[in-house]
Amino acid sequence: MNIALIIAAGVGKRTGSEVPKQFVCIREKPILIYTLEVFQKHPAFDAIGVVCLSGWQELVKSYARQYGISKLQWFAEGGVTGQESIYNGIMKLNEHAQPGDAIFIHDAVRPLLNEEILNNLISTYDKYGSGVVAIPCTEAILKSSDALRSKESVPRDQLFRTQTPQAYSLEKLLWAHDEAAKRGITNSVSTCTLMSELGEEVFISPGQEQNMKITTEGDILMIEKLMELKSM
Repeated sequence: MNIALIIAAGVGKRTGSEVPKQFVCIREKPILIYTLEVFQKHPAFDAIGVVCLSGWQELVKSYARQYGISKLQWFAEGGVTGQESIYNGIMKLNEHAQPGDAIFIHDAVRPLLNEEILNNLISTYDKYGSGVVAIPCTEAILKSSDALRSKESVPRDQLFRTQTPQAYSLEKLLWAHDEAAKRGITNSVSTCTLMSELGEEVFISPGQEQNMKITTEGDILMIEKLMELKSM
């Protein structure tokens, strides 16, 4: 099976919203629903799990019924860190899925994910056994230890900005989080960085600039404008 694991456990303080950013409405629809709809509509995905803030699961279930998200099957509670939230999610999936099932971990607040990105990622995963959506860096990169001065640049042709989804087998994810616990790795910023810290090779799948992550209020406005352009 191909299973989407949606991480919707952030509180989103930097958006300045009264509700977590994944529940902010754009064009009268919650951001989380836009994200879930992409996996609902894609024929290659069999099921969806959501890692959610405590106390918000019933609202997500209500939205899922309202918008026809029939693939949503499982919930897990968010953790203190992103790594812990993902761990909680894969432990829930481990109760229902098989070791060889492909798990596509995606940020709830990347609502402009599209079928092309998913198709490329599925192909990468099928060929190599893992896949990380990423885009090449196009800006000059400076290295600084104090955010004030720099004497060193980093070649941009060797750098990629990672996005989500990121795809691994359930078996590989369970191994990685078990190994992280043994090594005292508790707050890796994403699954691909965790794999890197564990010395594992991951494979890059092409992303797109529009597959942006909502972090600030300005990002919400940007997403809204992009949605308007797509609907014209």
